[in-house]
Parts: sequence; C-alpha cells; structure tokens
Amino acid sequence: MTEHATTAGVRADVWLWAARFFKTRSLAKQAIDGGKIDINGAACKPAKTLHVGDTVRVTRGEERLVCTVQALSEKRGPAPEARKLYTETDESLAERERQREDRRLTGGALLRPDARPDKRSRRLIQDLKKTL
Repeated sequence: MTEHATTAGVRADVWLWAARFFKTRSLAKQAIDGGKIDINGAACKPAKTLHVGDTVRVTRGEERLVCTVQALSEKRGPAPEARKLYTETDESLAERERQREDRRLTGGALLRPDARPDKRSRRLIQDLKKTL
C-alpha cells in the first residue's frame, strides 16, 4: 500500500484522500481551495507535491490537526494502513484532547430548552418558519 519514495511526490489532494482525512478526493480538493489545508506553514493548491517530512495542518470544523508526512501513497487502503502515512504532533494531540475535554464539560455548547414547546409555542415556531 505505501510507497516509500524520497524524491518522488504525491499530489496533496490525493495524499489527503489516501490518508483518510477526507472521504473523497473532491472533498480534499475543496478543503484545499477553501484554505483549510496548510503545507509547511503556507497555503497550497490541490496539485502541490507532498514529500516525506512535510508538515500538514488540517482544519475540519473545530478540529485542527498538525501532522508530519511519514509515507506517500496514491491508493486508498484500510484505515490502519492509512494511519501509517502520517504522525500527528504531540502539541496537536494535546490541543485536541483539551478541546474534547472542554466540550465534554460544557455539554458540547448546546443550548437545549428545559422542555418541549407547548401547542402555542409550536404554532409560533411553524409560523416563523413559513415566513423565512
């Protein structure tokens, strides 16, 4: 599955897909175009060539990962094999764990009502939705 090559490289969108950061190569391309991916501290294009040792910063929603490329692959394989393509930095792991703990303590920042809306409130909500 993995192709260890130091001189050759792999397109950034293909590698992100093969490493299972994104479900499709198209989603990886959209993330790169949207500025959610940085390679070696700079924005990139989908065709940017990745090499072993490059640092990749991935932002997915609130989740931010900083990884080092360990191997190159153009083929998507099983998750345990894909995990061998990169190594997440210790700082990134610690930050994600801290954020996970913050979300757990704050209840996921969800503002839930105390009870279900009554009949009058439901009708007001439905009327509001119709006007939007």
